[in-house]
Amino acid sequence: MNPTNPTNPITPLAPSRTTLLRVFIPFAIGYFFSYLYRVVNAVIAPNLVSDLDLSPGDLGLLTATYFLTFAAFQLPLGVLLDRFGSRKAEAFLLLFAAIGAFIFARADSVPGLIVGRALIGFGVSSCLMAAFTAFVIWFKKERLPLVNGIQVAVGGLGALTGTAPVEAALQIADWRTLFTLLAILTLGVAAAIFFVVPERKAEGGGPSVKEQIQGIGQVYTSPLFWRIAPWAVTSQATFMAIQTLWAGPWLRDVAGYDRTDMAQGLLLIAAAMVAGFALIGALAARLSRSGIRPLYVSVSGMGVFMVIQGLIILHIPSLTLPLWILFGFFGASGVLNYAILSQNFPGNLAGRVNTGLNVMVFVVAFGGQWGIGEIINLWPILPDGRYTPTSYQAGFGLMLALQVLSVIWFILAGARIRRKSVSVKGA
Repeated sequence: MNPTNPTNPITPLAPSRTTLLRVFIPFAIGYFFSYLYRVVNAVIAPNLVSDLDLSPGDLGLLTATYFLTFAAFQLPLGVLLDRFGSRKAEAFLLLFAAIGAFIFARADSVPGLIVGRALIGFGVSSCLMAAFTAFVIWFKKERLPLVNGIQVAVGGLGALTGTAPVEAALQIADWRTLFTLLAILTLGVAAAIFFVVPERKAEGGGPSVKEQIQGIGQVYTSPLFWRIAPWAVTSQATFMAIQTLWAGPWLRDVAGYDRTDMAQGLLLIAAAMVAGFALIGALAARLSRSGIRPLYVSVSGMGVFMVIQGLIILHIPSLTLPLWILFGFFGASGVLNYAILSQNFPGNLAGRVNTGLNVMVFVVAFGGQWGIGEIINLWPILPDGRYTPTSYQAGFGLMLALQVLSVIWFILAGARIRRKSVSVKGA
């Protein structure tokens, strides 16, 4: 089957608005908690260090564990989603996230924290991909960029909640109480997804496990996938690695912000990200109706995102906050590529297309987040405890360089695909 000429084995329906809300809202809430879990450690880090005497290495390992378990399950997740459906898969996995939050809340050692964090990462690993896969089934093709954008924007609200609001909550409760509450709420979300989201299956039943695994090969041997994936991956991974960890220390060490200003800065970055997810998706949907492909919107946004990174690396003090707000907004551009790729494969491969891209994003995000830290450590710590601006320039510059290489690949791969298309037509 030609992946550039997709066919969907699921009979098209015209679901009511109520049905679509029953599909969208529970999945959106699930992703809200997924993103909240992703960023919350940045805020509670001082409390963890104080209460459990954690070293910087311990704290870094906790962050990495989430990304590793999240990434490790992405390919099996694609099979699970296409085999059993988004509703059952996400509801089941969220149970592990709730268990992980309970363990994290009661841990009194580094191993306990790692186990809890690992289970959380594993448990929320389906929250975005399950939603994207379900939306391919329930929503019209031309609505996917908008719906996916709103879905990710709701996740951005989780990122917002994980900044200043969490810091405020820590004034009246400790981090253990916070995670206990998160565990209970996560159980409620799992139940909502299982009992509220309607079921819809492909005609003729699902494919065999062997066919599911073969589908992964179909995705990873697609020239179209490999044209888009490197730039999409490096762009999204850079955004995740910096926004969920290194933006805060940069504001403190390079811009000279105190803790309150830093928290407010992170809040504005997260708010810009929410706006970016929603507005860029809406723009892509509107332009698509005018014949402008969503890929053009994604490429333009990721290009602007690279320019903004370059200006941040140069550090123009008078533009510090505006540039970081634009970083949050245009960093959302890469998410369009999930819808772009899923539309160019058969509908029954949607889960594996999305997770095939997502596993690469999270692996590179883990490597980028860890790598930036290792590069920063190459420079001596300043007397006041800050890291040098030069070290951040080097770390951020490495991620930007990877994106430049991926742009070159994108251009060359596109030319190759066009030549091959002309060659086939000429034959």
